[in-house]
Amino acid sequence: MPTNVDEAVKTDMTAEVAEWIEAFDEVVAQDWEQGAALLSALRTRAREAGVSATGDVTTPYHNTIPKHDEVPYPGDRSLERRVEALIRWNAMAMVHKQNKYDAGIGGHISTYSSLATLLEVGFNHFFHAKYPSANGEQPGDFIYFQGHASPGVYARAYLEGRFDDARLKNFRHELRGEPGLSSYPHPWLMQDFWQFPTVSMGIGPLNAIYQARFMKYLENRNLIEKTDRKIWAFVGDGETDEVDTLGAISLGSREHLDNLIFVVNCNLQRLDGPVRGNKRIIDELEGMFRGAGWNVIKVIWGSDWDELFERDHQGLLLKRMEECVDGDFQAYKAKGGTYLRQHFFGKYPELLKLVEDKTDEELGKLHRGGHDPAKIYNAYKRALEHKGGPTVILAKTVKGYGIAAAQARNATHSEKKLTDEGLAAFVQRFDIPIPEAAAKDATFYRPEPSDPAIQYMQSRRSTLGGYLPAREVPKSTFVAPKIEFFKEWMGGSKGRAVSTTTAFVGGMLRAMLKEPTIGKLIVPIVPDEGRTFGMESVISQVGIYAPEGQKYTPHDSDMLLKYREEKSGQILEEGITEAGSMASFTAAGTAYTNYKIPMVPFYMYYSMFGFQRIGDMAWAFADSRGKGFLMGGTAGRTTMLGEGLQHQDGHSPVISGTIPTCLTYDPAYAFEMAVVLQDGLRRMYEAGEDCYYYITMYNEDYAMPAMPEGEGIREGILRGIYKFKAAEKTAQVQLFGSGPILNEAVRAQQILAEKYNIAADVWSVTSYNELRRDCLDTERFNRLHPSEKEKTPYVVQALGKAAGPIVAASDYMKSLPDSLSPWLGSRLVSLGTDGFGRSDNREHLRRHFEVDAESIVAAALSKLAREGVVKPKVAEKAFAELGLNTEGSGAAHA
Repeated sequence: MPTNVDEAVKTDMTAEVAEWIEAFDEVVAQDWEQGAALLSALRTRAREAGVSATGDVTTPYHNTIPKHDEVPYPGDRSLERRVEALIRWNAMAMVHKQNKYDAGIGGHISTYSSLATLLEVGFNHFFHAKYPSANGEQPGDFIYFQGHASPGVYARAYLEGRFDDARLKNFRHELRGEPGLSSYPHPWLMQDFWQFPTVSMGIGPLNAIYQARFMKYLENRNLIEKTDRKIWAFVGDGETDEVDTLGAISLGSREHLDNLIFVVNCNLQRLDGPVRGNKRIIDELEGMFRGAGWNVIKVIWGSDWDELFERDHQGLLLKRMEECVDGDFQAYKAKGGTYLRQHFFGKYPELLKLVEDKTDEELGKLHRGGHDPAKIYNAYKRALEHKGGPTVILAKTVKGYGIAAAQARNATHSEKKLTDEGLAAFVQRFDIPIPEAAAKDATFYRPEPSDPAIQYMQSRRSTLGGYLPAREVPKSTFVAPKIEFFKEWMGGSKGRAVSTTTAFVGGMLRAMLKEPTIGKLIVPIVPDEGRTFGMESVISQVGIYAPEGQKYTPHDSDMLLKYREEKSGQILEEGITEAGSMASFTAAGTAYTNYKIPMVPFYMYYSMFGFQRIGDMAWAFADSRGKGFLMGGTAGRTTMLGEGLQHQDGHSPVISGTIPTCLTYDPAYAFEMAVVLQDGLRRMYEAGEDCYYYITMYNEDYAMPAMPEGEGIREGILRGIYKFKAAEKTAQVQLFGSGPILNEAVRAQQILAEKYNIAADVWSVTSYNELRRDCLDTERFNRLHPSEKEKTPYVVQALGKAAGPIVAASDYMKSLPDSLSPWLGSRLVSLGTDGFGRSDNREHLRRHFEVDAESIVAAALSKLAREGVVKPKVAEKAFAELGLNTEGSGAAHA
């Protein structure tokens, strides 16, 4: 029936609205989640009726959990306050003392000062080190700490008795002959303590999201028990400007990761300025997380504000708060109660009256929610109880809290030490029982183990399963397949043209997935390039992981190799996200310690979008002592024909060589790859070495030869070089080739012999990086042991008496073979792919970069001419015959 608008306007809805609100309040009083469900249903009904009812993504600027919904705090507030005060003192003293006696050593005071209560509530009531299970124990919660807060975590470990005074005195002193404390969370440096490196902004949050997803993956594949464990990520509000921090939050809601909790420490200040001086960062983050489907809990105001809210019947207090921006709030906290009364409350006479019974000192001490244990406890409890998706807690704090001269000021990031007066004030505020002289020296303080506060904190950790953070590595029971497992690929392709990518994906990977003991441990990871890498058969074999299964019928369902998603699927198909894929690689590659299961990740990707895009995460993976295989597909500058500048990779092995634990291999043939894979499984998982592998894969098809017979071939492949094809007579030239360019070297060998009567040996260089590391180790030994017999680098040993110049060609930059020049001297001529790529076929690309067979021949002749072996005119005539362009600036400048 049509509505008479005029009559509707005249209708007084006040009473009816009041009834609706009263009914809604009754529902909320019984169960707030039912209230939320009812509200959602009403919105749905409104949309169906054509009534605009768009939901707000931000809510008023006060706490999400009203006071009447809070539960009483379960802990001993007095003892917890004392423990927290002692941790604050020792954390501050650690940084202050170090900078007093070792000027400029650095450290951070203010981040932990703002974070302390947020962490302490967790340590005392929420952070489980272990969970009971039917089979004994399961690993506990994972905590991604704010990296700059490390002194506070160390200070807690000190009170727990895990560190002594000497250890704290060696904060940021790791080279003094005794155990020290690393600047930030670094598992490589403190392998029994830290689990996750987090201080590089954005890496912690991103890895936390994918860690939560990987935990669900393991549960859904029945590789671990389902438990209540959580991933806690403590994030700075300034850190949210880093793209990696928020870039993957949609994954959390999309995959219903209710095991994930973000705690954003909103102290309103980034390193050296306000995060959002002209706006409110909490509003901004609430909108972003709520819009992405997260459960958002705001902890803005402490309990001492509750009374003011209750007495403010006009709503002016909230109105005034929403008029202010973060720059205002920082000033109010930095300048004290008198300023707060005048500039905040003073705008409205009613607000001034509201606080007329409070002194300026009392106003100055009004707490932000992130420093109130009761508010934090209720937020954490609500987060644990939330099902169906992740939770973010936006906790408002004060940077430099408790440091009277610095709190809420932009200078707090650079504050490394306090004045004597500042130390005295700190001691007085937090009631640290040390004499004045000890205070001025920032003496560490730890009560006796019988002290009630120490006994309380120990009891709480015992109840929650033990100490955190802690990193444990179980004894390995992994047995790597023997080399015979890969025999199919050791014998060559019998003349059939295949690529190394096909040999790996369609052959070795599928075989490993079928292997009874390790198959279930393999984690194939691919960022939306599965079909590019020929993974259809693998998808059909083990399925793509999808936590909700496959709700649709794929368009290729009638095909044998259809697109198959399953809840227990094994492949992590990440979509277009190299950073997210690397985070999955990290979660899988550290599962041997975090889950006590030796998962074996194989991350297959466009090599161009590897190290240069996620280099920081690759470095953090090494810091994490991660294990696994990075498989750089469509590798090389000239093998990726047609795609051009943005896709052709000529530098990844150069970058990977900067990572100490990354072993880089550039195999030309399937048998080389098989040898490297088998040894990698043995070294990482059976022997327990802390390293990982980067292996190139190419999309160029050619016949794969069988592995040459003879001693030293396997060793040569693994150490970096072996003679692949000897000359028919004594060689005058040595040709180094890698990857598909090894075939160009073989062709060059033939041209040199047939056209110019010059014999050349062909060597396969599988790893310039491993050869260089061996050279450096040998050089160091010789330098430091002058009285002992000089050692010889492996590359020099391998070459033995091989004579003549060395022409080294690869699909990568010349700096790769050049890295061996100190040990090969003037013999070495490097050919590589310096410069931008082009769109063309391999023939033209290799000629452009001068790495084809003809260019290798020309380089050999030119070097022989310089050495007087051939006449210069002969070489120049050969250049013309070979069709080389001898003029111009070359590819490096094109």
